[in-house]
Amino acid sequence: MISSLSIFSAAAALLTPVLAQSSCNPTKGSCSPDPSLGKAVFYDFTKGSSNDWSLSTGSFPTFNESGGIFTIAKHLDSPTLSSKWYMMFGHYDIVVQIAPGQGVVSSSVLMSDDHDEVDLEWVGNQQNSLQCNYFGKGSEGSEQTVTVSSPQTEYHTYSIDWTANALQWIVDGKVLRTITPSNGNYPQTPAQLKIGTWPGGDPSEASGTINWAGGPINYTQGPYTMIVKNVTAYDYSTGSSYAYSDTSGSMSSITSNGGKIGQYSNIQGLAVTTASMNGLGASSGSSPVASSSTAALVSSSVSAPFQVPTLSSLTTIAQSATWTTVTTSTPAPVASPTSSPSSPAPTSSPEAPAPSPSATSTGSGSGSGSGSGGGGSGSGSGSGSGSGTSQIPPAVQSEIAAISKENPWLGSILQNIWGWLSGWMKSKKQ
Repeated sequence: MISSLSIFSAAAALLTPVLAQSSCNPTKGSCSPDPSLGKAVFYDFTKGSSNDWSLSTGSFPTFNESGGIFTIAKHLDSPTLSSKWYMMFGHYDIVVQIAPGQGVVSSSVLMSDDHDEVDLEWVGNQQNSLQCNYFGKGSEGSEQTVTVSSPQTEYHTYSIDWTANALQWIVDGKVLRTITPSNGNYPQTPAQLKIGTWPGGDPSEASGTINWAGGPINYTQGPYTMIVKNVTAYDYSTGSSYAYSDTSGSMSSITSNGGKIGQYSNIQGLAVTTASMNGLGASSGSSPVASSSTAALVSSSVSAPFQVPTLSSLTTIAQSATWTTVTTSTPAPVASPTSSPSSPAPTSSPEAPAPSPSATSTGSGSGSGSGSGGGGSGSGSGSGSGSGTSQIPPAVQSEIAAISKENPWLGSILQNIWGWLSGWMKSKKQ
């Protein structure tokens, strides 16, 4: 039987294009400044997690004496961490043993708010290879595959060195690829570091993505695990934050608050500090984040088109799920977010109660509006809402509550989707 959580993943997949269109892209308008790293820091994941990193998708990785454990064990697992800081030109080293397996992708990606991107990507069943790719404003530069000895069974140090003049991919101290701005689509805006694994071979993916990932994933042969021993990050700029002075997305448009852009041109002269780690077995304080494999790394490295689940496929999943009837009430209106989903999420207390999931929605505008899953409606320029009984699987209730705690706006959208879906299923059964 397909679990209720699978339905939730399909609903989350429906939201992926919406969230992408809603992100704050500094080339489209004004966005909040990006918090900077502004220094050099060593993260020893053999000693636990760090508060400098947040969960991007999936469940938080575990940590042991080997390092950070990023595991794909079941349908659509995609544990991914994002740095809370940005670097504006810089260097990083990641010591990692990547996940094996057909359809399994391990990635380490620098990603900016305006979709500049620098990729290190490994496909689990492609022995002795590393894919080096880059993008400028979402447009692909070029991809090159380089040779690496046994990345699935041996640790290597993979590095990116990024300045205003050159971008280099380095393995175990050896430069394997170099590009310059003259190559075109050159990344040149502040970027976060994102590290994770995702099932590119999941059957929900587009055929082009599955082929790129080496073929369909076989979850029964898992789990598939990437181990990150440590990361050292060097920011070549200084200051507390980076901002875009205009919408050009050019390196000359980036300003630093209290520092200098491009103060360093290499790692020499940058003293490395060791980050405080939370210890093995310590709680991360992070709730699971709903994801579909299409959104796993927020990477544009796969150009295959996004496939929205069809209504018939959602219906089939819903009909095979185990449902529990719960009573819901009309929630307070949720205001539109004041910052983009791509901006760093505000820190929330782990003790803060999560909003209860509800399948009630409100409608407004001319004509009439109605609340699906509830009993109320409105007309004219007002809004309609109501309360009633909806059918929400317990696992979905828990997931929506966790997401609402971190992002009330997204939680509200998911509530409305489930209200519509459960109401539609109820009408089909009558």
